Amino acid sequence: MAAIRKEIKAFLKSPDEKGRGLGRHKWGIYAFYDYDGEPIYVGQTLEGLSRRIGRHLTNQRTDAVAMNVLDPFEVAAICVWPLHLSAMPKDEAREYLDRAEYTVFQKVVLESKLGVVLNEKPLRETEAIELPKSYSKRIIPDSIYPHRKHPDIRLARRASTIAGLARVISERKASRGLRATLLAQAKRLEHLAEERLKDFPGGAEEEHAD
Repeated sequence: MAAIRKEIKAFLKSPDEKGRGLGRHKWGIYAFYDYDGEPIYVGQTLEGLSRRIGRHLTNQRTDAVAMNVLDPFEVAAICVWPLHLSAMPKDEAREYLDRAEYTVFQKVVLESKLGVVLNEKPLRETEAIELPKSYSKRIIPDSIYPHRKHPDIRLARRASTIAGLARVISERKASRGLRATLLAQAKRLEHLAEERLKDFPGGAEEEHAD
């Protein structure tokens, strides 16, 4: 949707503490959050934050989107950690990038009520680093936020995503990571369904009472 793309573009054009547009950073880590503030995906880039995030959330689909690991509809907010690594030798920069991604991954898993995110590829364990300043923004405009946040809409999307992911797994020799992602998606669906049920107190006796 054009309004969401406009919000993403505005966020990535916003300046960091040194006045440089966030999306202009070649190196960086990003995390996506859903409408409940739950972290759902972590990634790294050495091709540019703007380009990588745009590929995930706009028309240029990534493998994660194509395989139904990540549903762009679920992404309500973005957080980025720009990294200044251009002065480092390439091997050192890549190592630092991996360490930064692992650190962010551990951070967001701890933030998650379910203790899961949807990354299908296990990250190499590394030493944690002190993360640089992060920048975050909700990317869903007020005009459509209530509709997109509605749990029934999201339940339908999650069920569809799970069905698509299960189909992908059934059609190929799937990795353990992809199967773990299917379980994570199922946990997220169950949690949302349980929370939604709380909006309807009472039981079968109440529903059938005259």
